[in-house]
Amino acid sequence: MHQINPLRLEWINGLAPLAGQRVLDVGCGGGILADAMARKGAEVLGIDLSSKSLKVAQLHALEAQTPGVAYREVSAEALAAEQAGSFDVVTCMEMLEHVPDPASIVRACATLVKPGGWVFFSTLNRNPKSFLFAIVGAEYVLNLLPRGTHEYAKMVRPSELAGHCRSAGLDLQGTRGMQYNPLTRHYWLSSDTSVNYLFATRKAAVGA
Repeated sequence: MHQINPLRLEWINGLAPLAGQRVLDVGCGGGILADAMARKGAEVLGIDLSSKSLKVAQLHALEAQTPGVAYREVSAEALAAEQAGSFDVVTCMEMLEHVPDPASIVRACATLVKPGGWVFFSTLNRNPKSFLFAIVGAEYVLNLLPRGTHEYAKMVRPSELAGHCRSAGLDLQGTRGMQYNPLTRHYWLSSDTSVNYLFATRKAAVGA
């Protein structure tokens, strides 16, 4: 995660400059991305349902003295009922492949973002190559992740995510794939979305 964070951050900031923006990080985990976005000058709220992960995030923010970042234990759906249209940018990274209803998360993200705002997703494709690389390779051969981290059936094809986004009123603005070389331990962004991929979407502005 520490290696891919700069790639994600650069891509997000290139499309939606973060300085001065109100940003929500859904499924923030230990706060790696939320912290980095705050350091770009954003006011960031990270949310997660894991109290253990949130404690890690809060401790890191305290130790690093990161300005402009806060954390809260709440679901995206519950926050959407409270704070609809409150954020300029919403990010949801490496979360959709772990939840029972990805469409519900996408709808919540669309509700939370302001008209004209950006919503970014990253997740894992569902196909034989992704099974081989993300589960067999990453979990069992290279031990990059704990075994059982991913369930193949929960992985999300780009066509499925695009459908969820359209239904939620989010327009797809760009897609990138993320690749990994196990020999050099190097990650990079590419046009290959067959395993890890990122979506940039935007909510229509008022009157558009």
